[in-house]
Amino acid sequence: MSEPAPTFEFEGTRTFFRDEGGAIPPSRLAPVDDRLTADGALSRLRRGERLLYRGDFHNARQLLTALGRRLSAGRPRTLPSALETFREQRALRAREHAILGGVMVRLNAAYELELKRAPEVRQACEEVWGCVPSGESTVVPLRTLQGMLGAAEWRRKGLRVPGLTGLLHPHYGVFAPTRTEYVEVLAEAPAPQGARVFDVGTGTGVLGLWCLQHGARSVVGTDVEPRAVACARENAASFGMADRFEVLERDLFPDSTADLIICNPPWLPESPKNRMDRAVFDEGGAVLGRFLAGVPTHLEPRGEAWLILSDFAELLGLRAPDALAGAISAAGLEVVGTHTRAAGHEKSRDAADPLHPLRAREVTTLYRLRPRVG
Repeated sequence: MSEPAPTFEFEGTRTFFRDEGGAIPPSRLAPVDDRLTADGALSRLRRGERLLYRGDFHNARQLLTALGRRLSAGRPRTLPSALETFREQRALRAREHAILGGVMVRLNAAYELELKRAPEVRQACEEVWGCVPSGESTVVPLRTLQGMLGAAEWRRKGLRVPGLTGLLHPHYGVFAPTRTEYVEVLAEAPAPQGARVFDVGTGTGVLGLWCLQHGARSVVGTDVEPRAVACARENAASFGMADRFEVLERDLFPDSTADLIICNPPWLPESPKNRMDRAVFDEGGAVLGRFLAGVPTHLEPRGEAWLILSDFAELLGLRAPDALAGAISAAGLEVVGTHTRAAGHEKSRDAADPLHPLRAREVTTLYRLRPRVG
């Protein structure tokens, strides 16, 4: 889906600037080439320069790798509390992203990368940004472009998800179920036989597709992210379920009621730093709170809402141990059953991570909720 991008003047022409991190267009770009060393680049980037790489694509990739090694040197460290450690890790990643994002490349008006030995990037660019702009070139951080190329390959090959028959095709910028606990936890839940389902925050559409494959009559998925809406629609079509899976771009609920409402909201009540963060970070738990508050008016009698949530926020101290139970009760809901799945994702197995003891204890829970009677 094509979206507006800021422009700036570069070498006498109007140029599009694309950056997922929300950076503003550069006021100046310093051309560099294969003679630039990693130490030289790091010094310049730390001074706030933004570098336009003009040389060999493979050398540019090696430069980014070398810069990443230098930025990660000396890590990790453990601070007095898990929350302090977590926040420092986020801050370090943000600084690393800002520095590495200063190495940029230019695409011509046909989305061709202006580097020697450059790969074909047009398809990946069109999948993320839409059709080729008329007559303008594009400047983009090389790291962002690498992510887009990787996502395009992932989208082409597809992703196998436990409990789902068929391959899911994630899109760039859409949270993908590589952490499969929130899908695996559905295995012990009752089959949604004949249910009309709302999949709130549908993302790739994986939970809605699971419901349809396990007996649901129909699904309406919603998401505020246009890329997620396009992704879920494409997956519904590829699974042959487009006639039973409607996807809407909107905040939380459709304007009707359902037998089952399912939601895996952002699980960490911290502020998102960029567009992609919104799938994980929910400042102050606002999305979770609005979801719970809206369930009673969007649920059919004898219906259920399935809230799927990690307890990592409680382990970090970002959410009090009894806060979720209090929010559920305040919304007029009660828990009628739970199903859990221990962490199995890559970070839970990384003993070098200062937060490993907490990540290894992380549990994802499916809370079956109903309006409280009396």
